[in-house]
Amino acid sequence: MIRVPRFTPLQRARHWIMAVCILTMLFIGVHMVSSINPKYLTLITIHKTLGIVILVLALIRLAVRLRSGAPPLPLDLPEPMKLAAHLSHYALYALMIGLPLTGWAMLSSAGYPIVLWGGIWLPPIAPQSDGLHTVLWQAHVWLALLFYAVILMHVAAALFHALVRRDGVFEAMGPELNHRAEATSPAHQPAE
Repeated sequence: MIRVPRFTPLQRARHWIMAVCILTMLFIGVHMVSSINPKYLTLITIHKTLGIVILVLALIRLAVRLRSGAPPLPLDLPEPMKLAAHLSHYALYALMIGLPLTGWAMLSSAGYPIVLWGGIWLPPIAPQSDGLHTVLWQAHVWLALLFYAVILMHVAAALFHALVRRDGVFEAMGPELNHRAEATSPAHQPAE
């Protein structure tokens, strides 16, 4: 048995907490714009608060990733799959940071107060402008749809590594069910 390189327990916990927050955020966002709900204002407050939590966690996560790196990818992973892994992670980080910022700027440009759960007020980050608000609203919607697509590809890739390749890539971020896992190749290369 070969020990598979893993992310630290704190990195794995942050990943899964963020996954729950992001999925919750996306589903609340869809529900907000697709129905008239008596709890609309509550949903907006939760949506804004989760957005800022995700932004802060993503920035922390990015700083840790840049400082500590990631477990290596298997050397026998085909080059197109390595490139896809790198590009998908860049896209995930860009969206985890970009979506909350466009939402914050969108509210700022409309002149809406940015009040989070617990009465925390955030300053505006964009000038008031109807035209800018329209552009940011459209950007926020399209980025959210892109985020759905990237998440689906990320989940599909994780399942492919877990169920088909069984190469230790999923185990690097997966729950610690078994301290030792077999890898198809003992040689790995850095993921980023």
